[in-house]
Amino acid sequence: MIAIHSCISLLLTGVYLLVLVYLIKGWAALRRPKINLVNPTTKLTVMVAARNEEEKISLTIDDILAQDYPKHLTEIIFVDDHSTDRTADIIRGYADQGVQLLQLNEDKPLNSYKKKAIARAIGLSTGTLMVATDADCRMGKEWLSSIVSYYESGDLVMISSPVAYFEERSLFEYMQTLEFAYLIGIGAAFIGNGKASTCNGANLAYRKDVFYEVGGFTGIDDLASGDDELLLQKVAERYPGRIGFLKSREAIVYTHAKHTLKEFLQQRRRWASKSTKYKDKKIVALAVSIWLFNVSMLINAGLGFYNIYFFKLFALQFLLKYLFEAALLLPITTFFKRVNLVGLLILVIPIHIIYFVYIGLMGNTGKYVWKGRTVR
Repeated sequence: MIAIHSCISLLLTGVYLLVLVYLIKGWAALRRPKINLVNPTTKLTVMVAARNEEEKISLTIDDILAQDYPKHLTEIIFVDDHSTDRTADIIRGYADQGVQLLQLNEDKPLNSYKKKAIARAIGLSTGTLMVATDADCRMGKEWLSSIVSYYESGDLVMISSPVAYFEERSLFEYMQTLEFAYLIGIGAAFIGNGKASTCNGANLAYRKDVFYEVGGFTGIDDLASGDDELLLQKVAERYPGRIGFLKSREAIVYTHAKHTLKEFLQQRRRWASKSTKYKDKKIVALAVSIWLFNVSMLINAGLGFYNIYFFKLFALQFLLKYLFEAALLLPITTFFKRVNLVGLLILVIPIHIIYFVYIGLMGNTGKYVWKGRTVR
């Protein structure tokens, strides 16, 4: 029985390590494009869905207005999603600078207000390239020009760009920053391997006509989450090989980690909920095998209290996980100029094992709270 258990544990460990090798290869395959935008012609629409963001939304608007991309080629649309604070009034205050405000007024409850907001913005837009970000994000002045430079230099229909946490205030937030860099790196690496699967909606661009060609959010509009990954997967199915990751520091969008454990878990449950809609079942199978690997580590750690052999097995899994994840994270954090965070990996791994198993169980069951609403 112990032999069978060991074989299963080592098999799952081997699968996970192969995945990490695949990701390391994918990240390395991405090249940093030269940002050389001369006489751009692309009309773009920046679209932002906002709900109760009065605290920081003016910073986001100011950053967008400060972009060095030509103003006559830039359209800015903010969609207020039934805010109960001053969000709409703040946006309205920028009307004389070309910021458009669209307010949702849905009389029937929805489970995907953000998708509705984005779809409404796209319907109102006049741009060719849609650029989505969030209402609590910050960006440098070359954000839009770097995206358009990459877009105009190739034959891409969708561009995923980097997102990073910043302005951390606690060890918990620094740990989230490392884990989030890992998640962004995964999405980038899959694209680098020519197998686009994940991305982040805080920094995503795509052609307007392609959005309508794949049916927009039809078929995925019953989930509160998924305006990014599930849309990307629809586009990848229609246009394989024509989705790029913009490996450029100028394109980074910055946002904040969650301040509390409750907020963090609610966010991760929301992210995990969309996995049920993944069309590529190979990705689902891969995610399940990684979840089982973490389950095996938990089991071996528990059994180690009764038999030292299982603790040794756990220690081997832990060591290999640490070494290979560090090998993946070093180039990713170097790109983000946060390589010092890799030192936290020894603390993050045991916590990540527990939370990953928990999210795997809870992410696709029950309801969760997002933006003051209880959704599924």
